[in-house]
Amino acid sequence: MPIIAFVLFKVASGTEREVAQKMTEFQEVISADIVFGEYDVIGRMAISDLNKLEELVSESIRTVPNVLVTSTMIISKEYKGKNFRIKNT
Repeated sequence: MPIIAFVLFKVASGTEREVAQKMTEFQEVISADIVFGEYDVIGRMAISDLNKLEELVSESIRTVPNVLVTSTMIISKEYKGKNFRIKNT
């Protein structure tokens, strides 16, 4: 069963679309959405283990231009949603 997590992003003003589009290039990203509120973009990720999640966030996502802050929320139990399969694990 994959680990599902939300990664919330604060980005440089006016770069929300650019960052959301960049997130879709990562195969682990299920969705990337622009939101109103404290955060600007939310990405939903499916990944095989915590080490790979840490690598993805630390080495890839946080290096995307205009990403200022991330906050990662790991799903502990999903009550309604889709079961996602991980590619190339």
